[in-house]
Amino acid sequence: MEMWNNCKIVTIKTGMEPEMDLEQTRYNMVEQQIRPWDVLDQKVLNLLFELRREEFVPAVYRSLAFVDMEIPLGHGEVMLAPKMEARILQELQIKKTDRILEVGSGSGYLTALLAKQGEHVYSVEIVPELKAMAEKNLQTHGISNVTLEQGDAAHGWPGHGPYDVIVLTGSTPVLPEAFQNSLKTGGRMFAVVGDAPVMEAVLVTCVAQEKEAGVYNTVSLFETCIPLLKNAQQPERFVF
Repeated sequence: MEMWNNCKIVTIKTGMEPEMDLEQTRYNMVEQQIRPWDVLDQKVLNLLFELRREEFVPAVYRSLAFVDMEIPLGHGEVMLAPKMEARILQELQIKKTDRILEVGSGSGYLTALLAKQGEHVYSVEIVPELKAMAEKNLQTHGISNVTLEQGDAAHGWPGHGPYDVIVLTGSTPVLPEAFQNSLKTGGRMFAVVGDAPVMEAVLVTCVAQEKEAGVYNTVSLFETCIPLLKNAQQPERFVF
């Protein structure tokens, strides 16, 4: 089977694989993929050992749960690579009091990681089948501080705002202002912005609120390439 991984086609085997030593493989994932990607926050690393990623992966891909790749979820959606999930958590510096908006629930794994660190997660998924998958996975793991909603949040989801943290799990060519307008003072947002093959991961922080608008600081983190959010905002493009 061929699939997209970071905007490149890779071939994967989906047949039965030999039983693996899950804990050793999990350790290897952390030491060989995640630490070298500058994820050194011990709280994040501990959480990756605590919350079993393989239990959120579709059964046919379970043997690939710790591989440095995006895992297909169906409906054109993927789980982000493990190092991306870990880097998101580290960059956002989530606190126990944080109210979090996640755009794109997927299998519920990143949702669960966010919920373990924050107070409450509002996670919005556009695909009904994936919302059901995430709901089942979260219930199985006893994670109750999550509100899962079905809808299109690619242009914002202010209903439960303002938020301390916002995470976009797919890329967007243009970052809608509605997201930064939904941040509290001190709030942080992770997003991947731009067009393939080169996109940019950014961290946006609301540093102050003024009468007319907030004041925001945007830091470029790294270049990457992940699938688009469905219905992501597009820039005006010139047609000759």
